[in-house]
Amino acid sequence: MKKNLFLVLALVFVITFSGLAFADSHGEKISLTVAGGAVGQEKELTIKAAEMYMERNPNVTVEVLETPDLANDRLGLYLQFLEAESPEVDVYQIDVIWPGDLAEHFIDFYDYGAEKVADKHFQAIIENNTTTDGRLVAMPWFTDAGLLYYRTDLLEKYDREVPETWDELEETARYIMEKEREAGNQDFYGYVWQGDAYEGLTCDALEWTYSNGGGQIVSPDQKITINNDKAIEIIRQAAGWVGTISPTGVTGMGEEDARSMWEAGNALFMRNWPYAYALGNQEGKPTAGNFDVSPLPVGDSGKSAATLGGWNLGVSKYSNHPEEAAKLAMFLAGEEVQKMRAVEGAFNPTIKSLYQDEEVLEAVPFFGSLYDVFTNAVARPSTATAPQYNQVSELFFQAVHSVLTGESDAQTAIEYLELDLMDTTGFETGEPVQP
Repeated sequence: MKKNLFLVLALVFVITFSGLAFADSHGEKISLTVAGGAVGQEKELTIKAAEMYMERNPNVTVEVLETPDLANDRLGLYLQFLEAESPEVDVYQIDVIWPGDLAEHFIDFYDYGAEKVADKHFQAIIENNTTTDGRLVAMPWFTDAGLLYYRTDLLEKYDREVPETWDELEETARYIMEKEREAGNQDFYGYVWQGDAYEGLTCDALEWTYSNGGGQIVSPDQKITINNDKAIEIIRQAAGWVGTISPTGVTGMGEEDARSMWEAGNALFMRNWPYAYALGNQEGKPTAGNFDVSPLPVGDSGKSAATLGGWNLGVSKYSNHPEEAAKLAMFLAGEEVQKMRAVEGAFNPTIKSLYQDEEVLEAVPFFGSLYDVFTNAVARPSTATAPQYNQVSELFFQAVHSVLTGESDAQTAIEYLELDLMDTTGFETGEPVQP
């Protein structure tokens, strides 16, 4: 019902503004619609970029269509537009895991001059967005990797160090949580993260399993590897955080829920994406000037793992103005806009040169210090399992969620998950692949 309401409102919004744009100019003015995110400052900065474009292209009106925060809900909305071959949305902001599944609905940017700018972006993302027949179906917009946010003031107050392992995080979170509650803050917790049953939990849980030597769910060579002792062990450990160092309600949290609790001063540690950095430093918030970021803790593998995230821009092949839409998408993904979004919103650029830009590094210092985290992030198995990745991910996050909520034990949930993945993909099982 919620998704259908979003679609109805979206169509009314788009048709209304499209009509106004064309009517006001007697058919001479072009109207384009961008379906973008609204997490944190996303919508605000997309509107700013659209205004920059319209100043230089006065014959074009660009409307920004707000979409659901949760990735799964957003994909559902997109599919309703795309499967209906609707021309109402021209440019789609798409998750890094979607190009393979949505490629048939998008234009090839190489038909519109992208070969002139593709080399400026991280090659891995260009490859991710390129089909097996060489079509570039999405322009990289910003990249992401999971980070550990920590309160520097509280670690200093209690003479504790930034945790390097999951065990250390547990111990430090428990200790400082107890101290802060003794001091009067009964709402204080040690660690908040993304525990709701959605794509965000796939990201968090992949970081747990990979850092513990438990692999990537499905290996790049199409072997189902999740049913192993290391993966089961760390998922069981994470379930132990619920109701102890993390609130019971963490099993219903997305990125914005975790950020809200963190910024209110009610958590010591938070797992989130880089976008939360600029927001957490806004004047007047308890976190402003009192936190920093680091790589996520390690498990038995001895290596930290950060799930590769990020969003791209695809142009619908059903657009009434594909050439103009491609031009808009490449402007939004260009150096000027990416720099603006990095400085004002801490959105990681996909253009390599911006990581040496003095203004960018002054605004977001960890873009330099944690550069390796972003360039070595762990990919979800979207390529190995395409075009069934979304079913694979849902099976995974539902299984993990059942452990977090106590509906199932880790061993049983993962054994059933393995069977479900075999039925869905037809793949055989194998051992985890770790570097």
